Amino acid sequence: QVQLAESGGGLVQAGASLRLSCLVSGHINLAYTMGWFRQAPGKERELVAAITQGYGFQDYGDSVKGRFIISRDRAKNEVYLDMNSLKPEDTATYYCAAGTTRTAVVRGQGEYWGQGTQVTVSP
Repeated sequence: QVQLAESGGGLVQAGASLRLSCLVSGHINLAYTMGWFRQAPGKERELVAAITQGYGFQDYGDSVKGRFIISRDRAKNEVYLDMNSLKPEDTATYYCAAGTTRTAVVRGQGEYWGQGTQVTVSP
């Protein structure tokens, strides 16, 4: 009964910052890697960021490096995505994901997914 629930999306102007949250509930492997993906209409789902549980190793998509930061709070069962210097091309539905390995999550093969939260960036 693992469930991931995203929140924090909205409509913002280019250059703004926004924090997305992923609330994790249910019986989940404590060592799971967590990640964020996004998908815009007509486009494939792409990696935004991922973070491991044990040591906090991170992966980022090329288009968001230097602008987005992923973090997690194990005690609160929350994962965050801090987005800075937002651009119109960041507009998409953002999904939270969890998986048994870092490689699987980065490849979009996580075992659990949330329903998504919409982020829209106006020019």
